[in-house]
Amino acid sequence: TAYLLQDQLEKLGYTVEMNTLTEAGPLYTGLAQGDVDVFPSAWPEITHAEYMKTYGESIEDLGTYYDNAKLTIAVPEYTDIDSIDELAAASDRFGGKIYGIEPGAGLTGQTQKMMPEYGLDGSYELVTSSTAAMLTELKSATEKEQDIVVTLWRPFWANDAFPVKDLEDPKGAMGKAEGLHFLGTKGFAEEFPEAAELIEKIKLDDEQYGALEDLVVNEYGEGKEADAVDAWLKEYGDQFDWTVTS
Repeated sequence: TAYLLQDQLEKLGYTVEMNTLTEAGPLYTGLAQGDVDVFPSAWPEITHAEYMKTYGESIEDLGTYYDNAKLTIAVPEYTDIDSIDELAAASDRFGGKIYGIEPGAGLTGQTQKMMPEYGLDGSYELVTSSTAAMLTELKSATEKEQDIVVTLWRPFWANDAFPVKDLEDPKGAMGKAEGLHFLGTKGFAEEFPEAAELIEKIKLDDEQYGALEDLVVNEYGEGKEADAVDAWLKEYGDQFDWTVTS
């Protein structure tokens, strides 16, 4: 979504500078202070709710573009466990570890809240480092058909790239489905009304979002994101009244 937004805003005549931040805390701080103009992948309703409580008065919501995002706990498809409440009795199978992502991620915080709900805080360690490290562990385990537990989310390309399944969450401890939002620093819409109007119109369904992410991350890859967005727009651009083509 960041590269899609960059493409569309540059076609409107804006100069866009992309910065990559992997921790939610610094990102929300930068957004609130005006060092960041737009955060294109925010989960403000549940996952990032604590950050919104802290910084929300200095942030404005520019629109929801996807409305069924979920945080998940996942295992390989071949693992004969289907629910989080089965994990406590099976900690030896998984080496007592749940592989997570960045320590400051909203997903990490939600997983930490979930673990005592299911009695996992005594038998499991939540291993945090980075999304890339988690995916490396997942890739290694699934190639060897070994058992592993990871924190994931939807929509995310890894759900299709690896043979994984979401565990049922009967207690709802990982939170309900929520929307993905474009957030702007306070005053963004007033300063950049044409950009704000375009951003508000962007809406993506599962197929559109999945295709965009797959093209950017997998088929084209790092350094070729603009080409990936061009390919996506060729396939899906005529479905939207917001698309800027020149």
